[in-house]
Amino acid sequence: MAHLLSNVKRRVAAVASNARMRYLSLVANSKTLEETIPDYRFLQYSSPEPRLVDHSPFLLFPQVCLSTLPNGIRVVTQSAPVTSSRMASIGVWIDAGSRFEAPGTNGTAHFLEHMIFKGTARRTARSLEEEIENLGARLNAYTSREQTTFFADVQSKDIEVAVDVLADILQNSRFPEHAIKRERGVILREMEEVQGQMEEVIFDHLHAAAFHEHPLGDSILGPEENIQSISRIDLLKYISSHYTCQRMVVSAAGAVKHDEIVNLVQSLFKKFSRDPTTADQLVTAKPAIFTACEVRVESEAMPQVHLAIALKGVGWTDANSIPLMVIQTLFGSWNKTVGVGNCSGSELARKVSMNGMAESMMAFNTNYRDIGLFGIYCTTRPDCLPELSRIVIQEIRRLAYQVSEEEVMRARNQLKSCLLLHIDGSTAVAENNGRQMLTYGRVVPFPELFARIDAVDASTIKEMARMFIINQGVAIAAMGPIRGLPEHSWFQSQLRDEHL
Repeated sequence: MAHLLSNVKRRVAAVASNARMRYLSLVANSKTLEETIPDYRFLQYSSPEPRLVDHSPFLLFPQVCLSTLPNGIRVVTQSAPVTSSRMASIGVWIDAGSRFEAPGTNGTAHFLEHMIFKGTARRTARSLEEEIENLGARLNAYTSREQTTFFADVQSKDIEVAVDVLADILQNSRFPEHAIKRERGVILREMEEVQGQMEEVIFDHLHAAAFHEHPLGDSILGPEENIQSISRIDLLKYISSHYTCQRMVVSAAGAVKHDEIVNLVQSLFKKFSRDPTTADQLVTAKPAIFTACEVRVESEAMPQVHLAIALKGVGWTDANSIPLMVIQTLFGSWNKTVGVGNCSGSELARKVSMNGMAESMMAFNTNYRDIGLFGIYCTTRPDCLPELSRIVIQEIRRLAYQVSEEEVMRARNQLKSCLLLHIDGSTAVAENNGRQMLTYGRVVPFPELFARIDAVDASTIKEMARMFIINQGVAIAAMGPIRGLPEHSWFQSQLRDEHL
């Protein structure tokens, strides 16, 4: 051992000596700043000006395969290249969320997500957990306002087990009363945690303001009184009404084979209702209506103000959804803790950061089946509220008459990069394909999506701004020490045509 240490010390000493000699050599040959400017050849591709680039050669992804089973369930798969990881992701995406709950039962969809994992006739909650852990797999779920998802990440050799588990919990869950009672406490604790996450709370308030007295305005978790009263009958009724073949997509990605997945789903997914009612029919029967309202929660105890300003957006399949995505990217985002802002491509981020008007700002664009919301969310100090409100509204309305081709091009490139980053890994690919099958009825190829984005120019942005911003209603949600926040009527007046 001593001999080995001695050799190591000698090698380290030799490396250090060589490094010192190189350092001395660099010092001896140091040049002035002008003399160290790199050759032009190293700078010819470095430019602050955004450029149009043909990305099509890099958008050749593995083929998406789609099959529709006789019972109406759609199966979509996208295999990874042979050289990639031997992992697979598979999940069930269902056209069902809090929007479709019966009156007085808000919170049922989320409660059901919890109860699905509490045991079936074949698997207890503990044996299910052990089975997944023994495989080194991951089983998870989430509920949104329009969709519910259950998915698993497994090694490719265990894909059959994953499909069996998903089929079992979705068709054979028992919902024992003792588990329902215990889960009430779990969800109530989750609600307490969410109440501490201001970003979650402010967007719940924003939805309540924008979709007043409509299920889209309800929170996903539901009110406490509903959590205390949701019963086994409510859960079973929600499954029979909404977990139907017509509204279900099984999506798999990674090391998967399409025919194998189709055969597994066909043999195991047999008990779901074949009710032909679609989510579109339910939405048409009760469409969402944007309400230009506000929710203000004044609290002097809060250290910061949380402010969200929203305008009416569009549904997933609306032709204007892509330009509004570009507008979201134009608005951009910034956070004081990150430190990037002065050099941001977003005019709003630059103004906010350089003037110290906010702690953070983030643009958002949320789509639903028939409607959407887009706007700006900020956190700031109370004394900055009036000036921040002025800057944000000024930037929102600026898009109607003053936006350059350069900044739109930059936003298009940023949006395309963001979309590609969101499909990194088999889980993300399965999620992307499952969600698109529910929202578009197909998986939109990236070359087509990018072509739609590239078609958006400055004139398109101005047209969209005049259509969706000027003379349109505004929804406001604000929390904290908000005495300095302008009245709702002020926000509304600032977007009228006479202010341009």
